[in-house]
Amino acid sequence: MDFLRLQNKNIVVMGVANRRSVAWAVAQVLREVGANIIYVFKDQELLDKNRSLVGSDAPCIVCNVESDDDIAGLAGQIKKHVAVVHGLVHSIAFANFSEGLKPFHATLKKDFLQAVDISCFSLIQVCDRLQELFAPDASIVTMSISTTRMASENYGYMGPIKAALDSSVAFLAKSLSQVASPFIRVNAVGPSLLKTSASAGIPGYIDAYLYAEKIIPRRQALGTDEAAQVVAFLLSPRSSGINAQTITVDAGMSINYFDRDVIRCVTAPDRN
Repeated sequence: MDFLRLQNKNIVVMGVANRRSVAWAVAQVLREVGANIIYVFKDQELLDKNRSLVGSDAPCIVCNVESDDDIAGLAGQIKKHVAVVHGLVHSIAFANFSEGLKPFHATLKKDFLQAVDISCFSLIQVCDRLQELFAPDASIVTMSISTTRMASENYGYMGPIKAALDSSVAFLAKSLSQVASPFIRVNAVGPSLLKTSASAGIPGYIDAYLYAEKIIPRRQALGTDEAAQVVAFLLSPRSSGINAQTITVDAGMSINYFDRDVIRCVTAPDRN
């Protein structure tokens, strides 16, 4: 039974870096339901690295979102494989921590602007370039975070950038409905901490991940596959009434920050 109604639908997936990527988890769900996937990689090296993962026959395109020329040619590259795009998964983010983690007020301008360009503005550019290919009821899904109001030191300037991404989702939903089709939807999935290779590069992330496991009521962190399944649902016509939203997927973490066992560990560690 094709419950999600995604069989034979053409979905562009941006952001597969390896088998631990959120984008790859999404692709696995899409393959299970019979969707046609067009993969977009940052460069040829990354494509070659993942060719055996995605399959030798899978349509693959190279597009570095920092390159205006690559962005301009993206629609043409996709047209070589499909005539219409039913869905877009934008799972791209980048932050430069090569100089170590700095206090937010000491964020370097070049790092902030590069992160905005890759993590947020690229979604706007890609939607603009692909609007001619989008099906009348196309669904666009990007990856955000569970909250942009929690000032986590280790996440640094990416918090405000994800907030900009959340806002862009609403503005894109409105503008695409006016110039492309009133039925095109744009949403974001905001997962809590995930065990991905990208997150492993964030200073202090492992401690935050372990803390999340204590806070989540089930005492188990969110699985990447759980976030991926929500992405697939938002791509599906089954979610046609959801638009311009960031859907939080945190396994209940946000209701349990004051868990009594965790409080006891902090306020009375000698009792544990």
